[in-house]
Amino acid sequence: MARYHGPSCRLCRREGMKLFLKGTKCVTPKCPFERRGYVPGQHGQRRIRLSDYGVQLREKQKVRRMYGLLERSFRVTFQKAQRVKGVTGEKLLELLERRLDNVVYRLGWATSRNEARQIVHHRHIVVNQRIVDVPSFTVRVGDTIEAKANDHVRTRLQRNCDATKDRERTNWIEVTEGTFKGRIVRLPTKADVTLPVQEQLIVELYSR
Repeated sequence: MARYHGPSCRLCRREGMKLFLKGTKCVTPKCPFERRGYVPGQHGQRRIRLSDYGVQLREKQKVRRMYGLLERSFRVTFQKAQRVKGVTGEKLLELLERRLDNVVYRLGWATSRNEARQIVHHRHIVVNQRIVDVPSFTVRVGDTIEAKANDHVRTRLQRNCDATKDRERTNWIEVTEGTFKGRIVRLPTKADVTLPVQEQLIVELYSR
């Protein structure tokens, strides 16, 4: 019987790429995707032909799971992107990147976005000298993000920084070396999304 590793591993295998939903486990030989890059079951290696709708839905589900959003939250974010001047798909990615939990993840203070969301929920993050415990909080250019001055909190974040030191860092967040402090210096773009995303498929899906 095939061993089950949870929906996140299934999603990676279905997409044929790592989505790094399991934190540091994804960069070790223990990563289930490395051991078997296809879904479990006797038909796991069969190639399935998808309809246009199926391709669009799969792309939306991939991005939604990458950022750890429920369907309602993802749709609300998409609707915000529609109201902003610019290309809707690119604005969607920008808004997802500007979420506070994603910023904490990009800073290397968390090994996964799920952990980053927990850190924000536990009131460990300060934005512009005010504690913010809402993971969906949207950062702006000029905002400063820092960890609460608590030894226990900073020990945890330092441990995560050490574990994620080889992760590619983004340049839209300026990090002050030697401190748990970052500053938003520009808005993120599609190029700052580290995994390949076809955002136009999501726009087409929601435009049906």
